[in-house]
Amino acid sequence: MMDAGRHPNIKLLTSSEVTDVSGYIGNFTVTVRQKARFVTDQCTACGDCLPVCPVDGPNEFELGLSRRKAIYQPFPQAVPSAYLIDPDLCLGNEPIACGKCKDVCGPNAIDFDDRGKELTFEVGTVVVATGADTWDPTPNTEYGYTRYPDVVTSVEFERILAAGGPTEGLVIRPSDRKEPRRIAFIQCVGSRTMDATRGMAYCSNFCCMETVKTTLQVEEHIPGAEQTVYYMDIRAFGKGFEELYRRSRSLGVRYVQAIPSQVSRKNGALLLRIEDPETKEIREVEHDLVVLAVGLKPREDSGAIQRLFTLSRSESGFFLESHPKLKPVDTPCGGVFLAGVTEGPKDIKDSVTQASAATARAGILMKQGEVTVEAITANIDTEICTACGKCVKVCPFHAITLEEGAASANVIEALCQGCGTCGPECKFEAIELRHFTDAQLLRQIDEALADDPQRKILAFACNWCSYAGADLAGVSRMTYPASARVIRTMCSGRVDERFVLYAFEKGPGAVLVSGCHFGDCHYIDANHYTKKRVEKLWNRLERAGFDKSRLHLAWVSAAEGQRWANLIKEIDASLKDVAPEEIERVAEWARGLREKDEARLRRLAVKREAVAGGV
Repeated sequence: MMDAGRHPNIKLLTSSEVTDVSGYIGNFTVTVRQKARFVTDQCTACGDCLPVCPVDGPNEFELGLSRRKAIYQPFPQAVPSAYLIDPDLCLGNEPIACGKCKDVCGPNAIDFDDRGKELTFEVGTVVVATGADTWDPTPNTEYGYTRYPDVVTSVEFERILAAGGPTEGLVIRPSDRKEPRRIAFIQCVGSRTMDATRGMAYCSNFCCMETVKTTLQVEEHIPGAEQTVYYMDIRAFGKGFEELYRRSRSLGVRYVQAIPSQVSRKNGALLLRIEDPETKEIREVEHDLVVLAVGLKPREDSGAIQRLFTLSRSESGFFLESHPKLKPVDTPCGGVFLAGVTEGPKDIKDSVTQASAATARAGILMKQGEVTVEAITANIDTEICTACGKCVKVCPFHAITLEEGAASANVIEALCQGCGTCGPECKFEAIELRHFTDAQLLRQIDEALADDPQRKILAFACNWCSYAGADLAGVSRMTYPASARVIRTMCSGRVDERFVLYAFEKGPGAVLVSGCHFGDCHYIDANHYTKKRVEKLWNRLERAGFDKSRLHLAWVSAAEGQRWANLIKEIDASLKDVAPEEIERVAEWARGLREKDEARLRRLAVKREAVAGGV
């Protein structure tokens, strides 16, 4: 951090937050709110103000294991090397600050009138590296965290072990400050659980090896200490990790494959109740100190960051990359890249590797000076557009704008990702999606259902998940009926109600609309509009007296080839129950709706011509 602060090409803003982001790749405008420090740049960090400050509070850097004054330095290597005042402790304590620090400040650096400032930057690319939060184990009541002072988290224990930490590197118990001889480590606290009140469903990646490393550090501080690691299973993947794990065991650290069900206190010691993995008997084991290996969770403000940069999030809440293999640091929003645990749990080495990749990707764009977008963007016919604004509301990337008083909407091509979600929203056919035009998709429907349509399933599949899942089923030689005819769209949000009705007009046995799982959409939340449109079609079919089960909606990921195969099997098996009369009646109904819509569009065209001709 100090190197970054001294670098001539790096502007480091501390105590700051991004409040607004606008623009697009190569042309971002970022607004930053720099909070008030109440200490000016004249501060020399001499520390004369510390002895006279009468107020103190928990030290956040030491995770509350020590205290600090209301005027303080966040941590020893903080940039800038200057103090700041905590307004909640100082200015919020009395109506008027006591001013003792100001009286003793030689450089006269105290400014109680500081209100912070707002800064604006024009940037070409953005790297999102906001980090993550650790799981608070308080809800895991069986471990006694916060009830027993000698139960600490792995992060707190890291600070205890640190030479510059609250105990100056002495390994002591918080309750009596004595050296612990029997230390227990409990793994997967807040990780790998399906109970959302007790943690997250995923593995947090780094916890096992962090514990292994910590056992080696404890051996250096307290030679011969009795250390026991309670675990589900040890995940020691990575260069040198298995060797480190074996070294830990060779030093006498016991690894017990059992997770304690309860931690209690008796006669100054902590009792861990476990099921003995060998005898299967319940027994209690005494320890002096218990360390909970807590996992990572997305930051609390991830939702705000997602809205600022138009990002996607996975079901676990971490930000979603464009492609896990081909574009692991890119996001669906052009010019925005991911680094570190903001994308998912990982250790320091992987975070540094990803940060290097993100800066390299950003550097490539900056070096080029211009970008080439894929020719699948939306195009608006300004003569047809009525400026209703519906397309603006559904665009996941805010690529469509509508200025006040403008006669038509406008597409920012550098922002448009070609999902096509805007197309079905336009009831005037003013939006054309290049290479996925309405005419092209309708022609594909014609060809797919040209022969024996009653025995066919017309499937609309999104490019990134469902189509890839179908492809996986094919290359894996999974057996399923050949009745499916797949039409690829970039996103399931591109599937217009008119496409489904036109397909029913051709008489297929069933129609399937398939896309990404919620939370995994390549286009943020475009598949939510898919669900709304299909539900609307189900209602229309029911009101017309038809069986809505002939229209299917399914979410299939790129890794779910078997799910795709099973889905087609199930739909194909239902085709035998569809009567030819039912197919014909639905086709006639759909044809009537299409003709009615075409008549509406013709009337609008005549009206536009009349207005253009001055009639």
